[in-house]
Amino acid sequence: MSSIIYTHTDEAPLLATYSFLPFIAAYAGTAGVAVETRDISVAARILAQFGLADDALAELGALAKTPQANIIKLPNISASIPQLQAAITELQSQGFAIPDYPENPQTDEEREVRSKYDKVKGSAVNPVLREGNSDRRAPASVKNYARTHPHSMGAWSTGSKTNVATMGQHDFRSNEKSVVLPADDVLRIEFEAADGTVQVLKESLPVLAGEVVDATVMEVAHLRAFLRNAVAQAKAEGVLFSVHLKATMMKVSDPIIFGHAVEAFFPAVFSEYGDVLAAAGISSRDGLNSLLEKIKGLPEQAAIEAAIAQAYVDGAAIAMVDSDKGITNLHVPSDVIVDASMPAMIRTSGHMWGADGQEADTLAVIPDSSYAGVYQAVIDDCRKHGAYDPATMGSVPNVGLMAQAAEEYGSHDKTFELPRAGTVRVLNAAGDVLLSHDVEAGDIWRACQTKDAPIRDWVKLAVTRARASGSPAIFWLDESRAHDAALIAKVNAYLPDHDTAGLDIKILTPELATAFSIERIRRGEDTISVTGNVLRDYNTDLFPILELGTSAKMLSVVPLMNGGGLFETGAGGSAPKHVQQLVKENYLRWDSLGEFFALAASLEHLASSTGNARAQILADTLDRATGTFLAEDRSPGRRLGTIDNRGSHFYLGLYWAQELAKQTEDAELAAAFDAFATRLAENEKTIVEELLAVQGSPADIGGYYHPDDAKAEAVMRPSVTLNEALASL
Repeated sequence: MSSIIYTHTDEAPLLATYSFLPFIAAYAGTAGVAVETRDISVAARILAQFGLADDALAELGALAKTPQANIIKLPNISASIPQLQAAITELQSQGFAIPDYPENPQTDEEREVRSKYDKVKGSAVNPVLREGNSDRRAPASVKNYARTHPHSMGAWSTGSKTNVATMGQHDFRSNEKSVVLPADDVLRIEFEAADGTVQVLKESLPVLAGEVVDATVMEVAHLRAFLRNAVAQAKAEGVLFSVHLKATMMKVSDPIIFGHAVEAFFPAVFSEYGDVLAAAGISSRDGLNSLLEKIKGLPEQAAIEAAIAQAYVDGAAIAMVDSDKGITNLHVPSDVIVDASMPAMIRTSGHMWGADGQEADTLAVIPDSSYAGVYQAVIDDCRKHGAYDPATMGSVPNVGLMAQAAEEYGSHDKTFELPRAGTVRVLNAAGDVLLSHDVEAGDIWRACQTKDAPIRDWVKLAVTRARASGSPAIFWLDESRAHDAALIAKVNAYLPDHDTAGLDIKILTPELATAFSIERIRRGEDTISVTGNVLRDYNTDLFPILELGTSAKMLSVVPLMNGGGLFETGAGGSAPKHVQQLVKENYLRWDSLGEFFALAASLEHLASSTGNARAQILADTLDRATGTFLAEDRSPGRRLGTIDNRGSHFYLGLYWAQELAKQTEDAELAAAFDAFATRLAENEKTIVEELLAVQGSPADIGGYYHPDDAKAEAVMRPSVTLNEALASL
């Protein structure tokens, strides 16, 4: 029997799985397709590190390298340290014998524990599964729905003072060096201090012929000066101060940068009480919320709280994550993720929320200048021409280079905060220095790799999508950046391997590519962005949020390089808020549309790879059912008393069954679903009433990071009538 692997992940996508998976298993079973699950949640990954659960992630990583892979991957938590610590505490409370997270490991045992937990932090999942490049676009049905039901867009003023602040020099972008390896090799990264002592930072870094290896450094003294100036600039201009980083995916570098931002905004707190905070195990990198919790009971608590209050008076007004609860942009490092927060700000008139609960212009602080110009270009365009119109605007699908941990998101195990001044070098096996940087104490140095085979595949995928869509394909690369210059040479070398006759394929800097794309957007035209790994993430949030109101409705296909398929279901940035609402009032607003698209693509891939005709029928009918689902506006509502995620699954199941009953390719399948569709339709009123009846009261799911399966299933499947119908199928 053919099989699809459906991943259990975290938060709202996990809760939705309890409701939707029974539909998937029942319908797929009629086509002889088994649906298996693998738990790659942050909780399961923690338990696997200590031998208390199967290492499902490692298993799927191996599967992704085979032609048999057919994996549907839902959004997962890329854990920051506060999230990791919260998950550990919850698991311990449930009786799992796992150790605390050692923030400052002193013994070999503590260092071993820290090493295990470090494997769970940040983007631990995606680099393992992504053995292919990304093809992400809005399905036609979603785009048509967005045009006929345009979401709200805030008006822009030509006098808007919203802007991006970025370093432009002394940062990762400006200090980058790059080399293309002429042959297979094993590299070594070492640090030589000013006194001549040498420390090996990474003993063995295997590389392949043609691989691009980069190294760069963020100069911390200049970073701190930049952040202090940004606070002063925001205050002088009367705008909100807001830091935009990715302290989840960039799990080593960005938490450090976030900590420097916290210290820049609260300078007296750390200059006067730094020793006290350090002695209490308090780190600025964990955010203001962690600090406020951990100072409770200290003799200096009142004085520190007074210093924090004075910083609010002396500094700029700060952007808020939740003004009602007093949660600022600097409270939690994982609260403000640049690829989600920046488009949300642009969509809302260039505003964020202030402490007074009002919207205001904002200085968006993005320290590294690698991609900050993309957002500035969009802001400048909106200031000049006004907000985009979802009813008429074009689309910017993406072809993203991400296979085999390409580019910056593969840099975690090669990122280091230097303890003192000296030189960091990358050497080959012969001892030749390939790359080097002089560094100062506290500087953040990183290297990353991009293998040649993924680059070749990326170019091929770009040409394939340009040919299929008829849209221009733009490689977002800047020849003045060392890494991009190496990629440009490869793109120019590999494009002639493909038939590009009649295709419009260009190479433009990210800023020029943005300007080119948004000019076409305003004319209702589509433009394919062909980007590296980080810009893939940024663009597949930026443009969908402006076009569709969310990035969760994108079709995300990863054609794996060895012939399998990975099907991703959209972004999970809103997932935490949805869980909070469910627990509070038994209402889950998570939209599973991304899951519907991924499932259809997965079934289609299975049909083509195995010759399973019924799987193709399931894919085709699911696609038509999703169109009906959108036309009938069956996505979760915005308030209690309307259908939520569970109701949306019922209606998708109803429309899918009706389409299967109507199809003429397989009479036996049609007959089976004719009776089932009739049963669902006849019981529609009862089922909806049973789903709505539970709303308004708290829901017990038995845990945030590690829910109790029985409790969560009971919450997410409250309709007895629907459950009995599915069991009959």
